Amino acid sequence: MSDTSTTTIASFHLIRYDTVGAMRHMAFDRPVLRSTGGLRFWRLLGTGRGPSMSLGADLRRWALFAVWRGEPDLDDFLRSSPIAARWRDEARESWHVRLRPLAARGAWGGVDPFAPVAAGQGAAGPVAVLTRASIRAGRLAAFYRSVPAVDRALREQDGLLASVGIGEWPLARQATFSLWRDARAVRDFAYGTAHHRTVITRVRAHDWYGEELFARFTPYGSQGAWNGADPLRA
Repeated sequence: MSDTSTTTIASFHLIRYDTVGAMRHMAFDRPVLRSTGGLRFWRLLGTGRGPSMSLGADLRRWALFAVWRGEPDLDDFLRSSPIAARWRDEARESWHVRLRPLAARGAWGGVDPFAPVAAGQGAAGPVAVLTRASIRAGRLAAFYRSVPAVDRALREQDGLLASVGIGEWPLARQATFSLWRDARAVRDFAYGTAHHRTVITRVRAHDWYGEELFARFTPYGSQGAWNGADPLRA
């Protein structure tokens, strides 16, 4: 087993508040995150109402995706950061998971968040997937026409544990974070679902994305609740 004290890891945090006033934290948390030790990459994210990229926004639920120099840096953030303290004190519900990178391709804002991390070997068990795209303005209408069919297929897919649409900007910069029973379930959805295959073909043929990122992780050390339960402990 690798030494997690010196191995880059990622984390995903999904926070639900009681009111839409939590939107203000998107601005106030940025300088705190910029000065957080050991934080190599981060994005504060809004969330959608559906399981994947969608037009509907949930203004009471927000997310943080982060890449850390090592496990102690994440531990220190969760123990002493005012952001984590507010999650404990004010959030109606919060869910946190540690992520060991397995494979990644693409970029986020012109950066590979995981470089120079080498791909890891996944053990049998759950897999987390992050897909993110910057959608070209001229392709937005076509993209969002494709979303409902993929959403239905995702909800019905055997092996899906949980999924949420996330994004930096309304409409144009969208992502999905999902948890799966195992790597086979991920492959079955990616290559065995007709609607998903059709969309991927159209993405490539018509150059819908200006930038994209696909990453897989081994999720571990989850805490809290996502829609009332921890999907990795159900």
